[in-house]
Amino acid sequence: MTANSANGSTNHSTSGYAKISYADVEVGTELPAQTFSVTRATLVQYAGASGDFNPIHWNEKFAVEVGLPDVIAHGMFTMAEAIRVVTDWVGDPGAVVEYGVRFTKPVVVPNDGEGATLEVSGKVGAKLDDNTVRVDLLARCAGQKVLGMSRAVVRLGE
Repeated sequence: MTANSANGSTNHSTSGYAKISYADVEVGTELPAQTFSVTRATLVQYAGASGDFNPIHWNEKFAVEVGLPDVIAHGMFTMAEAIRVVTDWVGDPGAVVEYGVRFTKPVVVPNDGEGATLEVSGKVGAKLDDNTVRVDLLARCAGQKVLGMSRAVVRLGE
């Protein structure tokens, strides 16, 4: 399964908030890695905010009955957590002009009080036209890659 998002806007400003300058970034620049805790409570909160109450995200019995190892995190939640590495780095969520991922493995969230830990790192993979860069993200949980082809195009300051 894949997911993509692009703002479709032709406005090339970053609202004046991008703290990273295009000239200061090179291919290979590493973004600060982050870890995100995902618990069953987190999933319930996300379900309430998103309206996605699919039982695979909160009902262990149902998740197992449909062939999953346990309750899993929402794909859009996982995607949203991963892009935080980019938005925190650039300083302006509006600077992300394109974002897409391929879901490769689910984020399994056990009901053990600790849940799961999502580890996300990013690296500038290419400098593009119009003060934009492609950031390649790596998202792992329990030692497994959970997002593939995870890339964002970000418009930087001049």
